Amino acid sequence: MGSTSDVNRRDVIKRAGALGLVAVPGMTALSACASGGDDENKDKVDKGKKSKDNPLGVNKKAGLEVVIFNGGFGDKYALDAEKIYSKSYGKVTHAKTQKIRTKMQPRMVKGNPPDVINNSGAENMDIASLIEDKQVADLEALLDSTSLFDPSKKVRDMMMPGVVEKGTFGGDKMYQLNYSYTVYGTWFSQPALDKLEVEYPKTWDEMLSVCAKAKKQGIAGWTYAGKHPYYFAFTMYPFIAKIGGEDVLKAIDNLEPNAWKHDAVKKAFDAYYELRAKDYILKGTPGIDHIQSQTQWTKGNALFLPNGSWVENEAKATTPKDFGMTVMPPTGLDKSDAMPFETLWAEASEPFFVPAKAKNVEGGMEFLRVMMGKESAQNFTKLVASLTCVKGAADGLELSSGLSSAKKALDAAGDNIVGPRLPDWYLTLHKEKVGGAIAAMMSGDIKPDEAIKRAQKAADEVAKDDSVKKYKR
Repeated sequence: MGSTSDVNRRDVIKRAGALGLVAVPGMTALSACASGGDDENKDKVDKGKKSKDNPLGVNKKAGLEVVIFNGGFGDKYALDAEKIYSKSYGKVTHAKTQKIRTKMQPRMVKGNPPDVINNSGAENMDIASLIEDKQVADLEALLDSTSLFDPSKKVRDMMMPGVVEKGTFGGDKMYQLNYSYTVYGTWFSQPALDKLEVEYPKTWDEMLSVCAKAKKQGIAGWTYAGKHPYYFAFTMYPFIAKIGGEDVLKAIDNLEPNAWKHDAVKKAFDAYYELRAKDYILKGTPGIDHIQSQTQWTKGNALFLPNGSWVENEAKATTPKDFGMTVMPPTGLDKSDAMPFETLWAEASEPFFVPAKAKNVEGGMEFLRVMMGKESAQNFTKLVASLTCVKGAADGLELSSGLSSAKKALDAAGDNIVGPRLPDWYLTLHKEKVGGAIAAMMSGDIKPDEAIKRAQKAADEVAKDDSVKKYKR
């Protein structure tokens, strides 16, 4: 993962125009021109006959094309699922890349996309804009089909809480399947804390005390993906919710006036800035990416890392066997917090979608059904040490250290789970604008008040931009 210039609605129009695909500035025009003036892809295959074993009506002669983001989870789990799919429905063409937007956007514009896209990573496409442009198939038929995990239930009945909601964008239909169930939080090595004779800090004063003790031993308190500062949101957003309550995050998501000027945001930014002011950040952190920060962390050069539960698999190559990887909820501020310490950000993630103009839409949805089957879901957890969006899929499995702690944190949180929508509703605002303000603050270039001012200004600009669809929760 990493941060580059994300594609928003205007970018898509601009680039499509450069390709001579649009004549007027509108996404509706983009749809029509991209498919040669037709709503349907002329190469789209006929549907197959529906049956108990083929509930979506997959054309078994159609073949299937799958594109996987080659990131923290790799693509072995997808290759294994493709083997299961191919036993019933024939050949699967597989590709993997870290350049989802670079590789897939031209095909979306031209109207010849693959049948399934794992739209993840720093170069993920702006799914909200694609849905608005009717380039994404709704997955209602998939949700109403029989589960391959428990044939007595429908697929929708086997989803973890919040999965369907996360896949909807201002309506009642699900367009995006977020396959993994990610726990975000503060990651650390339990033996490293034991060696310092400290416990995981639950208040910010305790956090500063632990960092001070580590500094005396030549260990930095924190490191993070300085080149991709939106990683800081993994602990910053739930920290804001803890301090002021989840309504503060809802106001931010809803682009409400002065949402970023809430006192809880100010306290959260001030607290994190103190890490910089007291020199508790690993030197060089602003210039390193996610892999480099993870490597510095697994080498023991820093105690804490804001990240998601994919990190255990992504950092596997550099993680010592006795590292004892652990995640806990973000440290709270103090006893005045509005939400308990156990509050954390956990949600369905690792997004997949089926392009509306794919040749084999039914096959694309069937592939997702296979991935949510028992064999594939449990294989995913075993291979990449991450939970899936399928209820009970990890029950009875032997879990790794990090995943075990993630499940424990999730269970302890109970109903105190927060799920910011800014990252998927307004991708550029989240990654570049807010992320950029936090990056500048954490590198010491600006103070918290200026970071808040920049975040609010960017949010106000989006709120006033009629070309950006707005969402509410």
